This record gives sequence, structure tokens and C-alpha cells, in this order.
Amino acid sequence: MSIPFYKYQGTGNDFVMIDNRQLIFSKNDTKLVKAICDRKFGIGADGLILLENHATLDFTMVYYNADGNQSSMCGNGGRCIVAFAKELGVITDRTIFEAVDGFHEAFIEDGLVHLKMQDVPEIKEFEDHLFLDTGSPHHVQWVSDIDVFDVKKEGAAIRYGSLYGKAGSNINFVEAIGEGYRMRTYERGVEDETLSCGTGATAVALAIHKQKKVSKNSIPLQVEGGQLQVTFEPQQRGGYKNIFLIGPAEKVFEGVWKV
Repeated sequence: MSIPFYKYQGTGNDFVMIDNRQLIFSKNDTKLVKAICDRKFGIGADGLILLENHATLDFTMVYYNADGNQSSMCGNGGRCIVAFAKELGVITDRTIFEAVDGFHEAFIEDGLVHLKMQDVPEIKEFEDHLFLDTGSPHHVQWVSDIDVFDVKKEGAAIRYGSLYGKAGSNINFVEAIGEGYRMRTYERGVEDETLSCGTGATAVALAIHKQKKVSKNSIPLQVEGGQLQVTFEPQQRGGYKNIFLIGPAEKVFEGVWKV
């Protein structure tokens, strides 16, 4: 059996994309997903995404981490599947689709994918970090000397520590650089630093605003793989709505996986 695939990346966060509208891919084959995502013996990716039919919306997004398990929302993956859907002719420049955390609106403008994220009703502030859920759980912590910071070691220690239990959390480190912000992320499921994390960038932007470090509602973020932007509307009771994650999503190549 042969499975056609496409490889996409969004600011270095890379994904294997499969058109599964004809149900050619077994959604319960954890070992196959892990093998495909393996960077030495497979295609190599931070995750695998299936595009499937939806009864009333444009499509359904099914997301797997590189470890082979289905996971919570992936923001950069969401942007990439929008670009993929346009490549397939499923959409033109606007869409509404369903992911694991609910419905998402998105549009493509000037080569950038604008993905609407779920509302964030609250951000929890602690002495040395913040925690919020942007479709996936995120720990946000300020650091200095982010260029030399050991993200894998320190991120793993927090992810597997007593704060978050067995489920764990994604761990984001952020530093003010000049008039902007730089961030690096340890992603659960990948269990390593990734070049970019969309839900993490969303979390960091909201955390920056929550701590009153900026007053504007549009925040650019430098990630290891490029530049992302997050826009939002703060609410009087402390939450946020109309949150958009904005950035590029590009096809890298396509091929066939022989099973």
C-alpha cells in the first residue's frame, strides 16, 4: 500500500500532511505515525496531520505528536493545514474547520495564514511563571541569556516535574530583546525543543500583555524558526478573545510512503 503525503513547515515547525478524505490512513496505528515522523528512518516531522471530511464545515484536522499519539491543538499545524487545504482545492482563501479543541476560522492574506484561536478566559500568575491554555497547556517563564539557555534540560525538568503531573505541559521561555521578544519552547510529545510552537507563541503574547509589559494588542515574536505575530482583544474580566496567530506556512515537498 502507498500513502501520498505532503511535507509542510510553519516557521520551522514541520508536519507530514495526509489527505485522508478517503480514509486511506489508519488513525489507530500509533507505530506508523511514530515511524513516519522519525527523523532518521522516516520522513521526519514534529507531527503528523490528517485532513478529513466534515459533515458541515470545510474539513476536520486530526493531529498527532511525533510520538504517535493524538494530541491537543497545534497552532502552527493549524496554519499549515489551512495552506494544505488550499493546495488540495478544498478551500480558497477562507475557511472554517474543526480541530480537537473546536471550530477555527482562518484566512490567507499576503502569503500569511491568519488562524483564529480559541478564547482564553483566564491566565494564572505565579511567582516565577504564568500558566494558560491556548488549545494546549502552556507554562510561560521569563529568562535571561535566552541564546545560551538549556531549553531541553530545563524544559524537561518542568514538564516532568511536580507542577503538571503525568499529563505535563509545554514549556516556554521568553526574554525581552531590544523592543521585541524572543521565545523558545520545549514541546511535550516531541520531548525536545522545536523551532516554533504556535499555541506557545499565542500563550507568550497573552502573558506579555497580562503582565502589562505592552499596551498594544498586536505582538510580534521571534521564534527559532522565524517570525510570528499574535493579535487579540483583551476583556475587562481578564480574558482574551478574537485571538489570531499569524505567520507563513509553506509546502516543502511531497512524496509517497510505502507501507
